[in-house]
Amino acid sequence: MRHNYRHFNAAVCVDAAEGWALHLKNGGKMLVTLAGAMSTAEIGVTLAEMIRKDKVHAVCCTGANLEEDIFNLVAHEYYERVPHYRNLTPDDEQALYDRGMNRVTDTCIPEDEAIRRIENEILEIWSKADKAGESYHPYQFIYKLIESKQLEKHYQIDPKHSWLLAAQEKNLPIFVPGWEDSTLGNIFVSHVIRGDLKSFHTVKSGLELMAEMVEWYRATAKESSIGFFQIGGGIAGDFPICVVPLIRQDLEEECKLWGYFCQISDSTTSFGSYSGAIPSEKITWGKLAVDTPSFVIESDASIVAPLIFSYLLES
Repeated sequence: MRHNYRHFNAAVCVDAAEGWALHLKNGGKMLVTLAGAMSTAEIGVTLAEMIRKDKVHAVCCTGANLEEDIFNLVAHEYYERVPHYRNLTPDDEQALYDRGMNRVTDTCIPEDEAIRRIENEILEIWSKADKAGESYHPYQFIYKLIESKQLEKHYQIDPKHSWLLAAQEKNLPIFVPGWEDSTLGNIFVSHVIRGDLKSFHTVKSGLELMAEMVEWYRATAKESSIGFFQIGGGIAGDFPICVVPLIRQDLEEECKLWGYFCQISDSTTSFGSYSGAIPSEKITWGKLAVDTPSFVIESDASIVAPLIFSYLLES
């Protein structure tokens, strides 16, 4: 990369990786955000090792990315690739649906072997908490599922390639805003409506999640500058970055701004888009400083993120 990536987006990949390395060398911590379908893209192959090597200290991701790492862990051999997905007809799509193959671009997630298998296991954990009147965040339920070891007999990939297994081993905080629009979020709601579970509050709300993030940021920022590496955009990026102005402007407390920022996105700067907003816009919202090292890589995250992670792991 150092030899070939000399200009344009390629050069920024190297700049961002070296900026991340310098941030860590100076005692900083790093939050990584995951949007899109990065877990189905098997980002865990490199992200898991980044977590194990203490180069990532917290994750904020969509509910889909939380669950799809586990789906892939237990059902990988049942997944199907559809390389020519652009040529599928509506009838072809219906045929995939009839077979229980949920398509994500060129990859199909099997309904029974992935989704329903996890439902059967996690419902027991939800039910236990529900009956005890306990409440946990989505990632904490996944950690309980991993700790139960009920899934181990179903593993179909090398466990070292699961970023969630690595995160659980490190007890990494995983902030999951908007969990209710995920597959497991939908399933949880269905069980409450049917009466299998008593309370929606068994899973903590997004407001409670933001409060937990405030506590994490306060505690971490006392000792370290915190960086922000954003893969994609949307709620996975917008939710966590707001914690700084919340502390500074709403709680009216002294608080460090984010100490490093990088986003990988192909969104354009238009239509008031958060995903396409350039870093300097965030200065006006009290999220970044004028001198915060900031990088924008306008490319495909499924290509770029593993390159940057590998750069850091080998540097």
